[in-house]
Amino acid sequence: MPHTTSPTATTTTSAPASVDSLPWEELVTSALLGTDRRPPAPRGGPVPADAPAALLDAAALHTVRRRAGLLPAVPEARPEPAAPDPRPALPEAARHRLAHLLADRSAPSGGGRRGAAPDLTELIPQWLAIANRQGFRAPAALLPPLLDAARARTDLRPQALAFAGPRGMWLAGLNPDWKFALRGSASGAPQPDLTDPGAVARLWEEGLFAERVALLDAVRAQDPPAALALLATTWPAERAEDRLMFLDSLRSGLGGADEPFLEQALSDRSRNVRATAAELLSALPESALAGRMAARALSCVHPDRTGDVASIAVEAPHECDADMQRDGVMAVPPTGRGERSWWLGQLVEATPLGVWEERFGGRPAEEIVALPVADDWADELHTAWCRAAVRQRNPRWSRALLGRPSEPVANGTGTASIAERSKLLASLDEGERASWVAEFIAAHGLSEAFQLLGVCTVPWAGPLGRAVVDALDIARDGGSYPWSFSGVMGLAERCLDPAEADRLEVLTAAQDEPEGASPGAGGYWSEAFQRLVSTLRLRAAMEAELMA
Repeated sequence: MPHTTSPTATTTTSAPASVDSLPWEELVTSALLGTDRRPPAPRGGPVPADAPAALLDAAALHTVRRRAGLLPAVPEARPEPAAPDPRPALPEAARHRLAHLLADRSAPSGGGRRGAAPDLTELIPQWLAIANRQGFRAPAALLPPLLDAARARTDLRPQALAFAGPRGMWLAGLNPDWKFALRGSASGAPQPDLTDPGAVARLWEEGLFAERVALLDAVRAQDPPAALALLATTWPAERAEDRLMFLDSLRSGLGGADEPFLEQALSDRSRNVRATAAELLSALPESALAGRMAARALSCVHPDRTGDVASIAVEAPHECDADMQRDGVMAVPPTGRGERSWWLGQLVEATPLGVWEERFGGRPAEEIVALPVADDWADELHTAWCRAAVRQRNPRWSRALLGRPSEPVANGTGTASIAERSKLLASLDEGERASWVAEFIAAHGLSEAFQLLGVCTVPWAGPLGRAVVDALDIARDGGSYPWSFSGVMGLAERCLDPAEADRLEVLTAAQDEPEGASPGAGGYWSEAFQRLVSTLRLRAAMEAELMA
């Protein structure tokens, strides 16, 4: 008897077949829009009775076909091995410490009250600095969390990448998340041999912008004239923003040989390039620009010979001509500034400071700064001298403008601005800087010292550390609001000499709150000092582990 198929069987087998003829993209569209709005059926074909089931059957069949038809991927070439790192391995205790610090970095923050436990995240920079000084190499297993930490915190990157070494750079080349590590070399390869002119020229002409900046910095550090010659080969064809960045590289090793190039840059079509060139030239006291600016400034500021007491007379410029603008004087002042005072400040700022000692009869900087200034020009003149002392890194004038640290902040000799004082301090050597800040804190407390402490060398020298601890103790005993000292306390955790921990132990005990003190201040002060002591001891342990 011949085989026959019932009508029902024919219906159930033909519908899926017709749906199966649809392309995969149409099945996806039908699934997204819904089978009611977009039934899974070919044009002119029947709509299946159970459209959702037919859609799923067809999708399953397509999936099997797609998987069965896949071809094995062509294997890529294995990456070249990382360059060897000859540095010695970390001591075991130091390796465990680093793993703990990096693991704590990703721990959720408790928020609010910090408690008495040290903040391990803030110890990573110090750990890396010591490890790099000792010349250790990073453990291979800790390179990924180390690079993750550097990705999240730009302040960690210089020390972290130095510690990671060639293996870290090799690994960064395999993960786009760590591409920041390759900004000095897009492939992770070391810079070319700087003694090979051909390799240097090829990278300069063909490299990425970040590679070229790094190359220029490297050549500049080794041979400043060679870096200038390299820059001159492509200078006219560079973009304005690139010219500005390249020009900034000339700050390192700036000297008289750079003057002709910078003098030409005064005519650059970019205002920012012109301004930077003028700034660099004004830092060269013997440059022609410095001489031109001095002549203009001397016509505006001079000894006042009309009275019995020596003083300073000021006559600000009445115009800003084209020559002044070419030499970097900006004609349009910021909002709220008068034109004449704005022009005067720029002239004085760019004038070599030695000119004023000659102008005022050989008086030293301390006497010139102390002279009265007519017509309320003192603040403008002293502010411009401050900028000049910072730009020219002149310690003699910096001392004069800082004044004595024990003098009242508001009406002492020199500048009263804490921001300006912090910049002036950077011109002094480390010991003098620390002594000045220690005396300032002893005289005025910590309320205005935060910026000043930030420019002091770490760890804080003995007198400076003792001055900070004594001032914190005085603030606590006086019932001061403890949270207003949190910034200084955080700095102390990172910057105090760990040897101060034993002297601080006595301050960790909770005290009865004096009358009029902030509620709860005693407990907060106790916690803060406990955290400070614990952090200092942890820093001492870290250093011992790395020195073992």
